[in-house]
Amino acid sequence: MAVQNTTTVLSSDPSIQEFFGTVPSSTGVAVNELSAMRVAAVYACVRIIAGAIASLPLDIYRREPNGQRKKVNEADSLWWLLNEEPQARWTASSMWKWLIKSELLRGDGFARIIRAPNGTPIELQPIRALGTYVKLTNNRLTYFYLDDYGEPRGCDQEDMLHIPGFGFDGLRGMSAIQWGAKSGIGIAIATDEFSGRFFGSGAMVRHVIKAPGKMNEGQRDALREAWVERHTGLENAYRPLVLTEGLDISELSLSAEDSQLLEARKFQVIDICRAFGVPPFMVGETEKTTSFGAGVEHLSLGFIKYTLQDRLTSIEQELNRKLFRTASRFVKFNVDELLRGDAATRATFLRQMVGGSQGPGIISQNEARLSEGYIAIPGADSLYDPTTAKGTPANAPA
Repeated sequence: MAVQNTTTVLSSDPSIQEFFGTVPSSTGVAVNELSAMRVAAVYACVRIIAGAIASLPLDIYRREPNGQRKKVNEADSLWWLLNEEPQARWTASSMWKWLIKSELLRGDGFARIIRAPNGTPIELQPIRALGTYVKLTNNRLTYFYLDDYGEPRGCDQEDMLHIPGFGFDGLRGMSAIQWGAKSGIGIAIATDEFSGRFFGSGAMVRHVIKAPGKMNEGQRDALREAWVERHTGLENAYRPLVLTEGLDISELSLSAEDSQLLEARKFQVIDICRAFGVPPFMVGETEKTTSFGAGVEHLSLGFIKYTLQDRLTSIEQELNRKLFRTASRFVKFNVDELLRGDAATRATFLRQMVGGSQGPGIISQNEARLSEGYIAIPGADSLYDPTTAKGTPANAPA
């Protein structure tokens, strides 16, 4: 599809500034996708969220007339695209990480839907959010983008998976690094740069060398250059200092603790985690306590409920309306793997589910075995009923 540029954009436009990486933060440091990902806290938050979503299986279901749902992964060709290989150059895990990274850093994740002549999706092609333009015409969206070869393309909204971030306005979502964490990331970048210079100079910022007599300009320059060469940098941090000719030295500097450098770095980690919705302990900031509860199960549950679930719902709805175009089939992320507790807790849970403590069975023994990766066994498909003693509870003697 031919694309014509009929819009003139000023260099002061925020989107153009972001394109060229010139959007300044309050510190004067440009904050964009590349500079933000060089901050350890940002990299960790993006990696954790994108990695968690990419690790979740996407199950395909069919709604039955009786209102129940039936998993049909093996019978649906879309399962392979969503879980294994969306196209020849991408694995599904890589695609989902790319889309979520784009959503977090750019505000939107895009993937072109390639269809067969009968309309069946046969390929998903990740698209770079940078350079993608969304236009509204007659209450429908048209997407203009550059393909992998730099050629301009366009497509209707039916053929583009669009995963927007928070604050979607009908065209684009809001980028976490431009709205929630721009100042925090800018301060973090400036602090990192200052830290490098601080410790690169041997953690000694400024000195005054005093001479008993008058020195000419050449002597001053030579002394200064000799001092920088022999007594700055980590490799010279512990070299003994020898002064002659009545020279004396005074230190005019603050320690890292006095300048609150370490405290500032810790605060920026927490501030960045707050913008991304990631608990600080998940990126290694363990000094503060967490209100998510104790134990892996509670921590994972809090992360899923308050950080992942919103994004999972957005992805599911976009996939359902673009890939199926019907209410009879739908996709659902399987979060069971993230909800697993320790072995003892898991064993107790499954024992109760199959009818432990003489309660009614919610699942059969074979369903419990399959959930743990074990093969089914004969005669273990019925639910345990304590009133009739049908079936065999998990804790009953063999």
